[in-house]
Amino acid sequence: MTEPSGRTFSFLVNPVSGGGAAPAAVVPVARILRDAGATVDVTYSSGPRATLDVIEGAVARGEIVVSVGGDGMLSSIAGRVSQLGGTLGIVPAGRGNDFARMLGLSSDPEEVAAILLEGAPRAIDLLSVRIGDAEPRVVASSVYTGVDAVAGEIVDKVRWLPGKLQYPYAAVHALATYKPIEAHVVIDGVAHDFGAATVVVANSKFYGSGMKIAPQAEVDDGLLDVVVIEAAGRRGLIQSLPKVYDGAHVELDEVHVVRGRSVTINGTPSVPMGGDGEPLGQLPAGVDEATRIDVLPGALQLLLPS
Repeated sequence: MTEPSGRTFSFLVNPVSGGGAAPAAVVPVARILRDAGATVDVTYSSGPRATLDVIEGAVARGEIVVSVGGDGMLSSIAGRVSQLGGTLGIVPAGRGNDFARMLGLSSDPEEVAAILLEGAPRAIDLLSVRIGDAEPRVVASSVYTGVDAVAGEIVDKVRWLPGKLQYPYAAVHALATYKPIEAHVVIDGVAHDFGAATVVVANSKFYGSGMKIAPQAEVDDGLLDVVVIEAAGRRGLIQSLPKVYDGAHVELDEVHVVRGRSVTINGTPSVPMGGDGEPLGQLPAGVDEATRIDVLPGALQLLLPS
């Protein structure tokens, strides 16, 4: 490992990420960094939304802000770091770690520390999400509505299950009770209408703890991958679920993939919306209240292997 060249780090830790795994993940990484001569400050947040003044102070001091947790924690930090022109690092320590999976990042402390010490900042895209007149939110990986958002709500209720079983369990149970959405989706000004089980607007290939929902997505191409799975019988949807893990679902007739830079979605009935494992609200019914999702090209400087 080379000298850190005076790098300083401000770790922001979600103590509940990964069923409490995040605090334990900090210790070996911080020790390696300090042994290499780096300065490390650690702050524990009360939830996935980091304290804004901590981020602002860290960026103002020229520190690299490090997200320790899962995708929700990362998204809660990334927007503010991007706005302030800072650099972000990742210690993957959540249940899903889908954005880290997309970037090929390991949770091994030695590998994590090597990237923080030696990695180079790379510009990646983010998503801006506005539901109706609400303030826009920044999401790193994907926004979704329909059966997958319902599954996300179920995941939060089954933390007693082993982590690897939570998402598959939630997906099957959500499919067993889902109601199709009459979705109106506008992509770069072109309107599409679907009877959909789910609509996903993706910046990353992965969501739902390893499901390869958008196989062609890239985090630095300035495009959104909109994946619509049309409503089918519950049995057919459950049988097709395994295909999502390797991306083979996009070959099915009921799956549509459209790429663009700006997307609006509305539809009925009212169903949940989620983003990177966090609830965003309900899908608006009216066109005037539609959810708008825009790509923010190259918005975030993220430390990655050089």
